[in-house]
Amino acid sequence: MKTLFWTFVLMVMVLAFLPSQSVGLTIGEKAPLFEASSTQGPIRLSDFQGKKVVVLAFYIKDFTPG
Repeated sequence: MKTLFWTFVLMVMVLAFLPSQSVGLTIGEKAPLFEASSTQGPIRLSDFQGKKVVVLAFYIKDFTPG
């Protein structure tokens, strides 16, 4: 459960730093397959496909004043 939590946190951070033009998803749309580096090695969205539910979230004001 702890690993799943940190995987989710990493995915959120990756999405937060992607250029805005590459993050053109709408609610309910499938996310493109991607790979991100982590302290536990690479994490691939495809590793979870068909095995677990993955929630990708974006918090636009994270790390900004106000």
